[in-house]
Amino acid sequence: MKKLWICLIGGAISLAIAGLLLSIFVGQSPSALDLSARILLALAVAAFIGSALLRPKAMRADPAGRVDALHAQASASSCTFQDVAANEEARESLKGLVDYLKSPEKYARYGARMPRGVLLYGPPGTGKTLLARALAGEAGVPFFALSGSDFVQMYVGVGASRVRELFKNARKAGKCVIFIDEIDAMGKKRDDQSSDERDQTLNALLSEMSGFRPSDGVIVLAATNRLDTLDPALLRPGRFDRQIEVGLPGKSERLSILKLHSRNKPVAENVNWEALAQDTSCFSGASLENLLNEAAISAAAREAERIEASDIRAAYFKTVAGADRPSTASRKERAVIALHEAGHALAARHLVPENRLTRVSILPAGGGCAGYTLSIPPERTMLNKRDIENQICVLLAGRAAELLVGGEDALTAGASNDLSRAAELVGAMVMDLGMVGEPAVALRALHRACGSAGNGAEQCKEVLAELYASVSALLRSHSGELLKLMEALLESESLNGEELEALFAADNSSEIASPDLPCACKKDAPPEGENEGARMV
Repeated sequence: MKKLWICLIGGAISLAIAGLLLSIFVGQSPSALDLSARILLALAVAAFIGSALLRPKAMRADPAGRVDALHAQASASSCTFQDVAANEEARESLKGLVDYLKSPEKYARYGARMPRGVLLYGPPGTGKTLLARALAGEAGVPFFALSGSDFVQMYVGVGASRVRELFKNARKAGKCVIFIDEIDAMGKKRDDQSSDERDQTLNALLSEMSGFRPSDGVIVLAATNRLDTLDPALLRPGRFDRQIEVGLPGKSERLSILKLHSRNKPVAENVNWEALAQDTSCFSGASLENLLNEAAISAAAREAERIEASDIRAAYFKTVAGADRPSTASRKERAVIALHEAGHALAARHLVPENRLTRVSILPAGGGCAGYTLSIPPERTMLNKRDIENQICVLLAGRAAELLVGGEDALTAGASNDLSRAAELVGAMVMDLGMVGEPAVALRALHRACGSAGNGAEQCKEVLAELYASVSALLRSHSGELLKLMEALLESESLNGEELEALFAADNSSEIASPDLPCACKKDAPPEGENEGARMV
């Protein structure tokens, strides 16, 4: 750096002297003030050039619009398929590309053209980025990883230049994997509302992918959570030839993910991984990793030797419903919450016995709920009409219990979320699925096609009224269980699955004679709106 400054200053002085000699040669005798001004001007120019050259690279303007990740050599991925659990179908689809990356000329002899692009789509957290890294690591080739937002700019032409720079560097690297995460940021469907910049960026990507030669050994992987938003030109053969769904793991796959993430953790031997895999239905791979990480943090905070089953169970409830907080509700409000959650739990036990009733709590948790009932459904590929109706009944059971025991004066705002979800389900039955009325008519689609949806709202109200009457009758016939469960919740604040089974094992089949049954929540119910932020599930 010192040598650079010496050269610059020397050059500036030389320029000043040269200007002085030139002025003397042409017959002009410059004054001392004029000479000083010229020297200072030359020094100022030299200082400006030196500061520009010595400025950090990250602060320099980049007229080509390139991102820093494109200047550097692609990274080498140390991840392999041994580090990926579950997603067997996706892994098998990608394993065929490993051999192609190692020896593309073998496939060229047979006239086979491997996919130019592979699109991984599915819910968030299912391991799409991990699969891309594993492909590059297994093949031992460079790995270029960027996000679709890296190419999106407000200046026309910048995104397209970044795309060309990326593929130029990839071709220089030889056989490699290019991974574009969240490709929907740059590859959305083109329409009248799209901008010139986004169109040019997408056109540049399409052009670069069409220019691949089979012997290049370059494969483009992309990931998205929104396949339906991508432009059809991206999905045609010759661009992203192969589309692989990376879905949520099943029970056996969740078990393998849990064991994979527990390899480097001191877990106690009494942890029941089978039961945990059963309880984590609809968890993604990222959610499972986060669950074990929360358990490890809890064990570290206790300075325990191992991660116990209690740590994992607490982390599970924290992940699903949020961390329990101390209740600030009054005794009367706690009675309302306990009655509400008892109604949910009782309806779930009798209407959906295939579900695992894991926990009922009247402690505030995440999402602003004042209490919650955790019922784990079995894994299935579709729901029938009776399944949806039972779900609606369970949602309505909290409000039905309030009305049945305390009367209309005991109704609270806590059921608002339940009523909204019930309305959404019955709306899907009537408007989209053709399960009410004529079995071959989807009223919402009919409205889009013909401009009329008929009396869909009236049909929804009729179905809700019928299901509400059904669940009210169920609670009345098991009123003894309802009240006993309510009292147990007031005493313990939360009950797990084993405690619930022991409670239900007793005979509590007495009926409620009338809604005027004395109850702590009836006479002194909190005013409407006092606890509007609470949401009971």
